[in-house]
Amino acid sequence: MSFPDKPVAQLLGSNGPVHAVTYSAGSGTYILTGSSDRSIRLYNPQPTTGTAGTPSLVKTKDGGFVTSLSAGAAPRATPVPEGRLIQTYAEHGYEVLSLACAADNARFVSSGGDRTVFLWDVTTAQTLRRFGGGTGGGRVNCVCFAGEGDSLVVSGGFDTVVRVWDTRSGGSGPNVKPIQALSEARDAISALVVRGAEIVAASVDGRVRTYDVRTGRQTIDVISGSAGVTSLSLTRDGRSLLVGALDSRLRLLDRENGTCLRTYSSGGEDKESATAKDAGLVWRNEELRVQSLIGGRERFVVAGDEMGRPPGEAAALTPSKNTTPDGRVWAWDLLTGRVAATVTVPWGPPGAATSGRSIGRDGREKERRNVTSCLAWQDGGWGDQFCVGGTSGVVTVFGPR
Repeated sequence: MSFPDKPVAQLLGSNGPVHAVTYSAGSGTYILTGSSDRSIRLYNPQPTTGTAGTPSLVKTKDGGFVTSLSAGAAPRATPVPEGRLIQTYAEHGYEVLSLACAADNARFVSSGGDRTVFLWDVTTAQTLRRFGGGTGGGRVNCVCFAGEGDSLVVSGGFDTVVRVWDTRSGGSGPNVKPIQALSEARDAISALVVRGAEIVAASVDGRVRTYDVRTGRQTIDVISGSAGVTSLSLTRDGRSLLVGALDSRLRLLDRENGTCLRTYSSGGEDKESATAKDAGLVWRNEELRVQSLIGGRERFVVAGDEMGRPPGEAAALTPSKNTTPDGRVWAWDLLTGRVAATVTVPWGPPGAATSGRSIGRDGREKERRNVTSCLAWQDGGWGDQFCVGGTSGVVTVFGPR
């Protein structure tokens, strides 16, 4: 199986960076996106069927795509097909940071800067419940469903507490109390995964804590003494856990004994050593929450890129005039740890990025980069594909050739 590196759709409409993406349950026909513009959008990523004679997309040396024309004609840039916007959900008052879809696809849950957890009805685009009585300490970074029939919602955020909410209990709003609160973390909760009766929580304090709610047992894995943990992804059998941290390392842990089975970086044990070997590219994740996951039927480890540099351009203190704002996704072979692919993520449709620079909050000119911070993978349904969002506000869907 080759890595799916062909852009098959772009999901447009966001007026700011996209912080969260997720596929619908089951066949993964739809994609939900959460943005800094306070909106959640539901898309069908499958574009309308092309007409006869439509030119095909051909990959170029720099990782982009052009249209194949008749012999002797110069190729011209072709926009990636646009996915279809189905619905917009607009109850958040602040940025949306996390999304999770229930197994029945009738509900989904979201969280963000509101300090509140929103439970939504997909069809009516209305909130069914809001949980926020105990989240006054700051934004809620992550949410997920749990329990039989997805009757529970687990949340974690800036106030360092993991909370479990019962969606079947009455009431909504700030007076609703969680049925359980786990407060052992010493810094913000950055990621959550749930498997059966186990809640796995990542924290900026460099620890991964696993709670067995049946036995009350807590297991702590110390990932780093100085770098926060920002991403979690379980294997299907639940025996291994992919952990991303702010030291430019991804680690695959054996959950039974806590040993590190494999480390993933751009240069093996020395993260700078592969710079020349891999077209001058170095993968870094040292400042921002960049998501990583296990995909391709557990063949690949996939992660966004904080640097977002174009192919062949080494890191520089001063941005060059030729710098493009395109982002990048990295893929490693799960077993060997070797880089399997580096995929360019376009800023947006042709003409969307008129300049490679932007003005920062300090008033200074800065390089515009598409930091690819959120990912979702879908193995079933339409086949192997994944979607990626970031600072450009455009979500790009990649599929096989």
